[in-house]
Amino acid sequence: LTGTSREQRAFQYVLAHAIPGDPHHILRTFDQWCYHCEHLSCVGPDKGRIVERVLLERAPLRVLELGTYCGYGTVLLAQGLPPGARLYTIEGDPRHAAVAEKVIRLAGFSEQTVELIVGPSEEVIPRLREKHGLMNANLVFMDHWKRCYLRDLRLLESHQLLAEGATILADNVLFPGAPHFLQYAKTCGKYHCKVHRANLEY
Repeated sequence: LTGTSREQRAFQYVLAHAIPGDPHHILRTFDQWCYHCEHLSCVGPDKGRIVERVLLERAPLRVLELGTYCGYGTVLLAQGLPPGARLYTIEGDPRHAAVAEKVIRLAGFSEQTVELIVGPSEEVIPRLREKHGLMNANLVFMDHWKRCYLRDLRLLESHQLLAEGATILADNVLFPGAPHFLQYAKTCGKYHCKVHRANLEY
């Protein structure tokens, strides 16, 4: 009715109520909107704690996020990075990327810390090393289209973009589900798998 997308409405709420430069407060403001106004497919606070724990345990210097959406997961990842780390995030929808860019910068993260790349993941991944300088990633967070999880994991493998001992964190593999990705991860012999039980966001 307003002529704006729900992602834009959420950003306007965040802009009006969140403290600029405070990533934690920006995430909490997003949560308030999603609990009380409109649902967004963000990571949310419950699964966010799992992401935070993995970041603390791994302390990755090079992080790749597939599926920026509104920038919630990006801010969550960026605030947990160790000093000198860099985050590359890929979003296929230019409208979502436009919102995410504003959210990321509002949270206080510069392009030196967080680089947002707009384009289909299957086109961007093969160019990550040559065009964006990502030699390999210590942590990959997958939160885009579930049907793309396996394809993109294989692309990362074939382009040698996974550092030795890299961690792949994939959201919603049970529901809505990414069964082929899950089967591959469990049976290919390259990965140790752990399923984190969690609720759907909000």
